[in-house]
Amino acid sequence: MSDCLFCKIIAGEIPSTKVYEDEQVFAFRDIHPMAPTHVLVVPRTHLASLAEAGSATDAVLAACLRACAKIAAQEGLTNGFRVVSNCGPDACQSVQHLHFHVLGGKQMSDGMA
Repeated sequence: MSDCLFCKIIAGEIPSTKVYEDEQVFAFRDIHPMAPTHVLVVPRTHLASLAEAGSATDAVLAACLRACAKIAAQEGLTNGFRVVSNCGPDACQSVQHLHFHVLGGKQMSDGMA
């Protein structure tokens, strides 16, 4: 998608701090971290959100989740980590490209809302 921020980051048109990449996934540090470790994992294929998961291949979705685990290990998040995907305006999704937040490096709050 030509006007998508994350598509432009994946294409190298906008700089990012890359953490991980493979054929299906690109991951980079969030510019406004909410935890000591805050990495965004995005599929290279544009999907607006998890609401469009039905049009994604199982391989792409699995690659995203596997990348989350690899990144957590790479970042040394041995005491645990959180994976979040905001979907739609009520969930405060700010970029309309499916992405997963990998958060860790501190004790997370137990509240989710």
